[in-house]
Amino acid sequence: MNPQKTLLVVYHTMTGGTAQMAQAAAEGAREEPGVQVRLLRATEAGPDDVLGADGYLFATPENLAAIAGLMKDFFDRCYYPVLDRINGRPYALLVCAGSDGQNAVRQVDRIATGWRLKSVAPAIIVCTHAQTPEAILRPKQIGEADLAQCRELGAALAAGMALGVY
Repeated sequence: MNPQKTLLVVYHTMTGGTAQMAQAAAEGAREEPGVQVRLLRATEAGPDDVLGADGYLFATPENLAAIAGLMKDFFDRCYYPVLDRINGRPYALLVCAGSDGQNAVRQVDRIATGWRLKSVAPAIIVCTHAQTPEAILRPKQIGEADLAQCRELGAALAAGMALGVY
């Protein structure tokens, strides 16, 4: 029997959309026996949390065609302390975007490549179509179909970790 695995879910949110996505993914992952799920805001997570996990799920809004600044801060604080110490571990990505989210995906994928992480699924991008200052700053409500996709991704990542697939 495999020892218990730890999935670290790191997220940032300002309007609640990304938090809903991260929480849904964590819910899905928690259904897998043998996987402990740690759900942390980017401001709370540090190198020890990254080193203590066997897999990762990153969740970020896309702000101004980039990952959120506090998510970038998490990566900046953790990048060098864990470099070459987490090679080959699995990760997945959730992006809450107002338009397309693609640049945020590219940015996280480049960071994950530097860390030599293994992408285990295509990123899930939920587009809120928020394009005005009022819509961008308004609290978000992510639809059930999108949350179901996030739950499925969390469950799949946790199952693969529990089975030793990655």
